[in-house]
Amino acid sequence: MLPKSQHNPLKRAKFMLWIIVFGLLVSAVTIWPAISELKFAVQLVWGDSQPVSVLHSFIIQAIEGLEKTQTKYLFMLYAHDWLAFAHIVLAILFAGAIRNPVKNIWIVQCGLIMCMLVPVLAIICIPLRGLPWVWFWVDFTFALLAGLPLWIALRDIRRAEKQGVR
Repeated sequence: MLPKSQHNPLKRAKFMLWIIVFGLLVSAVTIWPAISELKFAVQLVWGDSQPVSVLHSFIIQAIEGLEKTQTKYLFMLYAHDWLAFAHIVLAILFAGAIRNPVKNIWIVQCGLIMCMLVPVLAIICIPLRGLPWVWFWVDFTFALLAGLPLWIALRDIRRAEKQGVR
């Protein structure tokens, strides 16, 4: 067994990037069945009870809004299609970084910058769109869940550079 210092740090970096690719693809394909997914989540967490929290009330309101939009203004959900497309394109970008993480370290750095900008956007847009402030923590959690593997990947890529591993 090799000493820890002689392990190829790019293996873990690539694995972390695969986590990002997987998360982006899952996010993309779960945009389309949003109504049924939200209904399932409400049933799983709160059952058939009346709204018991701000978050519960907000998700119920979101389901109603999506249902009305789907019935009366289906074309508005085209924005969901483009959101899914953006997730797929980002997944392709990060998959490309897996091929040569040292050369494409900028993609990982860009991903970390994007994660840091999520709370900024949330702070600006949550009051503009009338969302409850609890939603900030939902957005922040997604940024953190993506930022952690990206940070690990960045650290490992830098370690590989120092070791001369390509």
